[in-house]
Amino acid sequence: MSTTQSDRLRGLLEPLVAAKGLDLEEIELSKAGKRRMLRIVVDSDEGVELDVCAELSREVSDLLDASDVMGEDEYVLEVSSPGADRPLSEHRHYVRAIGRLVKFQLAEGGELIARILDVDDEGMDLEVPGVKGRKATARRIAFTDIAKARVEIEFNRKDKKEEEA
Repeated sequence: MSTTQSDRLRGLLEPLVAAKGLDLEEIELSKAGKRRMLRIVVDSDEGVELDVCAELSREVSDLLDASDVMGEDEYVLEVSSPGADRPLSEHRHYVRAIGRLVKFQLAEGGELIARILDVDDEGMDLEVPGVKGRKATARRIAFTDIAKARVEIEFNRKDKKEEEA
């Protein structure tokens, strides 16, 4: 997608998404056979429910139909929330991932898997799980030390409420 079209789409859609209390995370326009696929990813601190995506999809469709930003060619619109294992790239992504296990690709090389405990403007406090029965250790990491980060899906982790009971 051209930068100009991306900018036009973002300029058109961001006020609508923000009015719903959501963040416009990503706009992706790609070819899908003879049609184009417009994928819009939204998120919030509380997550995004399916009903909100459906309502937003109708409103985005109406807004796009009323404008010329998509041109005359057919397209398929998809409005969704980010996946559970999405990449973390913005400060707000790390804040939303507090308590989650994350796989970090370090800028200096190597990787680290740790749970985010707290996030501030410079970086975050982590809990690195112990190996072979050892206790977990605390670690501080700066945002500048991170090349990539992605939430790890945990199938067997108990919810904090379950742990406290």
